[in-house]
Amino acid sequence: MQVAGTEVDFIVARNRIHGDCKEREETDRTMNPLNNFRTQLESKLIKLAAWIDHRDVPFLVTSVGMIVMLLWAGSFKMTAPGAEGIIPLVSNSPLIWWHFKVFGPYVGSDLIGLTEWLSAIFLIAGYFRPKAGILGGLIAMIMFFITSTMIMSTPGAIISVPGIPGMRYMSFLGLFLFKDVISLGVAFYLISYFGRKAILSENK
Repeated sequence: MQVAGTEVDFIVARNRIHGDCKEREETDRTMNPLNNFRTQLESKLIKLAAWIDHRDVPFLVTSVGMIVMLLWAGSFKMTAPGAEGIIPLVSNSPLIWWHFKVFGPYVGSDLIGLTEWLSAIFLIAGYFRPKAGILGGLIAMIMFFITSTMIMSTPGAIISVPGIPGMRYMSFLGLFLFKDVISLGVAFYLISYFGRKAILSENK
């Protein structure tokens, strides 16, 4: 009786294991399409990232965008409305508050605009002479570092909203200035990119 009982237990255990294996196989068969889809999606994403990197898309977008912005913004600062529009920003800046006191708002704004043009010209030259691009990036880095600090110093950049106590928000003016934080990061990126190109050209 003891032997028969042991054989029965063995058969029950074997059937249970066999059933578990079949259930696992069915589950794997059901999950395979999902796993295949995920694998294919990951492969396509990796290929897309490699394509973007191989064709220097980040550099082209950021450099062209920076050049266009510097030329356009610099041109506007050489007009009377452009000069008058940045008076509150420059006058309240902890770093260049003295600029308009020395040069006046119109000449001072022209100088800022010419500096932006100079940075753009060096960035354009960087396509052919990477060291020039480094210089253009450095000029942009200094400018955008200064303007990034204006978020905290310009009146009306940080505001409170009625009915929401204890919270402070960036106004449209603050958001306009905050873009210069991103531009500062772009300037650093362009410096590093042109720096790598300069090293490669010297090693040839």
